Amino acid sequence: MKFTLPIILVVATAALMVLALFGAGQAHGTVGIAAGSAVYTPKASTPEQALKNLLVDVQRRNWDRAMTAVSKTSDTNKQMFIQDWTGTNGSLRSFSSLEGFESRPLHITNDEAQMRVRLHWTTPVGPLEDVRDFRLVREGDVWKTVLPKVQLPSVPSQVIPVTYLRWDLVSGGAADEWGSKNVDAPHVRIISMNAVDSAEGAVVMGEVVNEDTVPAFVNVNATLVDGAGSAIDDETSFDKIDHVLLPKQVSPYRIDFPNINLKNVKNVRMDVKATLVPASADPVIGVMNQKIESDVQGKSVLHGDLLNQSGQTVNISHVVVSFYDNNAKVVWVADGYEDHALLPQSSAPFAVEIPKSVASKVQNFHVVVNQYSLGRS
Repeated sequence: MKFTLPIILVVATAALMVLALFGAGQAHGTVGIAAGSAVYTPKASTPEQALKNLLVDVQRRNWDRAMTAVSKTSDTNKQMFIQDWTGTNGSLRSFSSLEGFESRPLHITNDEAQMRVRLHWTTPVGPLEDVRDFRLVREGDVWKTVLPKVQLPSVPSQVIPVTYLRWDLVSGGAADEWGSKNVDAPHVRIISMNAVDSAEGAVVMGEVVNEDTVPAFVNVNATLVDGAGSAIDDETSFDKIDHVLLPKQVSPYRIDFPNINLKNVKNVRMDVKATLVPASADPVIGVMNQKIESDVQGKSVLHGDLLNQSGQTVNISHVVVSFYDNNAKVVWVADGYEDHALLPQSSAPFAVEIPKSVASKVQNFHVVVNQYSLGRS
C-alpha cells in the first residue's frame, strides 16, 4: 500500500501532460494569446492560423520560429524583422511588449489573403494600439506571411550648427538656499477652460501660457465641486500637456475624471502650478504636412509628420493637440506617442484620433510636441 499513492501521482501527472499536449491545441484562448503549449504550433492551414502563429511567436520573442512563418518572397531578414518589432535607439517600442491582437480578413482567395490586425501594446506610458495590414500567400499546403522591406533609420555623418536658446538654473549653496527662497515662480496663466462629458467621464480641457521670460515646468489641476460646495474629485493633467513651457509658449491641457457626469457638478476649481527649471529650445521638432482625414477604419484622424531639425536623437516623441470650433473654442484635446525614435534630421509620421462626437465641430487645431531623450533631463 505504501507504493499506491506515488503510483497514482505518476499516472495522474502523465495523463495531465498528455491532455496538455493534445488537447490544448483545440482550446479557445484569449484573443492574441497562444492557445496551446510552448512546444506545439498548429499547422498554418489557413491565413488566420498562419498569422496567429507568427504573432504568437512575436509575443514570446521566439524569433527563429517566427521567421519560419515568413514567406521566402519577403524582402526582409531576421535582424530587420526583430528590430521592427522591438524598436531601436531607445524608442518607446524598445520598452514595450505585445500584449494581444485581433485580426480579421480583408480579402481571401485560394492562394492569397489580406488580413488587418489591431495590435495591443503595453508601454511605460500606458496601453497603445496599432493597426497593420498583412499579406499572406499559400506555399504548398501551408500559408505564410509576406513581409515588406523594413527601412531602418540611418543618418549620414554631418555637422549641425547649434543656434538654439538655452536657460540654465544656478542654485545657491545649502546655507542660503538661493534656489528655493529668492527666485519667484514663473508667471503662468490658464487662458481657456471647457468642461464636457465624454464616453469615459467628465473632461476639463483648455490652454495654458507661460507669460514669463524664463522657462517653466507646468501642471494644471482641477477640482469638481457639487451643489453643496463639497469636492467630488480632483485630478491633474498628468501627461496630456506640454510640461516644459518656454517663454510665451502655449500648451493644451486635458484633465480626465473617469465615471463622473457633469450633471452632478456645480463648479470647477482650476489651479496651475509652475516651477522654474533649466531648459533649451533644442531639439527643435517641426510639425509638417498636417491634415485631418479619415483612416482605414473610417475614423477622423489628424495626420502629419514630425521633423527633427536638430543634431540630437529624440527617443520618444509625444504629440498633444488642441482642436477648436469656428469660435476658436477648445472642443477637444488629444495626444499620441510616436513609438519609434526620431533621429537627427529625420522625420516620422504621427496620427491623433478625433472622437466622432466632436469631429464635425473641428475647424482648426494647434500641435505641440513633448520630447524625451535618454541621458537628458
